[in-house]
Amino acid sequence: VQLQASGGGSVQSGGSLRLSCVASGRIISMDDVAWYRQAPGKQRELVAGISRGGRTNYLESVKGRATISRDNAKKMVYLQMTSLKPEDTAHYYCNIHGLCLIEPVSTQVICDGEDHWGKGTLVTVSS
Repeated sequence: VQLQASGGGSVQSGGSLRLSCVASGRIISMDDVAWYRQAPGKQRELVAGISRGGRTNYLESVKGRATISRDNAKKMVYLQMTSLKPEDTAHYYCNIHGLCLIEPVSTQVICDGEDHWGKGTLVTVSS
């Protein structure tokens, strides 16, 4: 399983970005998916999460400015962020917590409750 995030870049304060994350592999279902971020010298923090049923939760500081969504058929997760602030500058990582996939050799369905991480995409917001 690999997760590839994209959509990061440099924007000015007040700008917007849409981050995308695609999961590759013989995945047939994903449980909770989320976006985390890590700024230099700081711990990784949860920005937004969405359950398989569509329930969302957000970091308090991004509420009203961030929207997380998912497309299960395409195995994609999105994070739309508006009114970006310099304090949003960080590497953003997508995460899948729990998935089921088809094992390529045996073709058995295997499900786990593990965390799967992408490599991240950098968002830089200048004032």
